[in-house]
Amino acid sequence: MQRIGVIGAGAWGTALALAATRAGRQTTLWAREQAVADAINGQHENPDYLPGLPLAPSLRATTDALAVLAAADAVLLVVPAQHLRATCATLAPHWRPGVPALICAKGIEQGSGQLMSEVAAETLPATVPLVALSGPSFAAEVARGLPTAVTLACEDQALGTSLLSALGSRSFRPYLSADLIGAEVGGAVKNVLAIACGVLEGRAMGDNARAALLTRGLAEITRLGVAKGGLPGTFMGLSGMGDLLLTATSMQSRNFSLGFALGEGKSLSAILAGRKAVTEGVFTAAAVVALAEQLGVDMPICQAVDAILNRGADVEQVVAALLSRPFRIELEH
Repeated sequence: MQRIGVIGAGAWGTALALAATRAGRQTTLWAREQAVADAINGQHENPDYLPGLPLAPSLRATTDALAVLAAADAVLLVVPAQHLRATCATLAPHWRPGVPALICAKGIEQGSGQLMSEVAAETLPATVPLVALSGPSFAAEVARGLPTAVTLACEDQALGTSLLSALGSRSFRPYLSADLIGAEVGGAVKNVLAIACGVLEGRAMGDNARAALLTRGLAEITRLGVAKGGLPGTFMGLSGMGDLLLTATSMQSRNFSLGFALGEGKSLSAILAGRKAVTEGVFTAAAVVALAEQLGVDMPICQAVDAILNRGADVEQVVAALLSRPFRIELEH
């Protein structure tokens, strides 16, 4: 696998394209906006999404997605979760048999309640192997070449091993997993929980509260993931606990910082108006709650976030309701 195509030139797509380039691969990046492609090719930077970070001169960008597909040995899909279905539907007629699709979006589709691999399976040809890339990885740090470990979830071990060699480097270290479902559930739900942690931080509720929320949030991820068919051990790994710890404790996280602003009293509309990049947890919250109800899984923290984001609930009242829940056995399922 010498030629890697990346669909989506936001911060994460650009960072992954840089990681593939550092691994020695010939990498082409698809950008929706011509100005972004021109900046990557001409100035070797992406000022809209990764300002101030120099890009490898060998990294090329184009607005022709079909050209990316035609040349790639593997394709990374790095579009927002709620846009994945439309993107796959557009690309499907041109996808070459056997070329794997690496799903790098983290979310659950609104309306259908489907994981990203389920969306891709419905829209891409059956000859396309599906892989998920997840784990604790801020785009800016990956782009700067700082050490990062991620999960590469692939049911075909031989293919997964080939992708490890194609994308792995000294600073970008993928670990192979066969649990596609578990990796995707962890990556999706942690965004919702990161908003909750941000709310607590914005209201200065203390480190004890944050630790409790992280722990109980991980229990929610595990319950949903197992009910969906994931393996319990996955949620103690990079795409579970690792991704949650990163995303729910740092202002680099768009989800955590949005929750922080909510906790300080800012309105959701005002927060989103000042952002160019997508904050996935905002769109995934309702889908997580709907899926949990469908599967009969109790997820009070995610329900609380959904109530704040989508049902006009007051932050103070939602926090009070969580703190008023009955006491229970910690490991009861």
